[in-house]
Amino acid sequence: MRAILAILGLAAVVAVVLMSLGMLTVNMQPGSLPTVKFEGGAAPSVKADVGEVGMGTTNKTIQVPTITMENKTIQVPTVEVQKAEPTPAAQ
Repeated sequence: MRAILAILGLAAVVAVVLMSLGMLTVNMQPGSLPTVKFEGGAAPSVKADVGEVGMGTTNKTIQVPTITMENKTIQVPTVEVQKAEPTPAAQ
């Protein structure tokens, strides 16, 4: 797969180089789409019988894990920042 992509990439680079050197020119003629005319007819009718889906709730008893919270005193890091004193030249 990589070999095919490498060959395609190399071919694209060669085409760009040839076009930039003027050794390859591509002449394209603008095209047009054919005209199509629709007359008469009708869209097909479709009838479908579908089932019903019911939504609701019911009460069930299940096991649920619980988490207990308790307060403990621990040491946490603190950071103190002191602003620099302005110099007399800055005032």
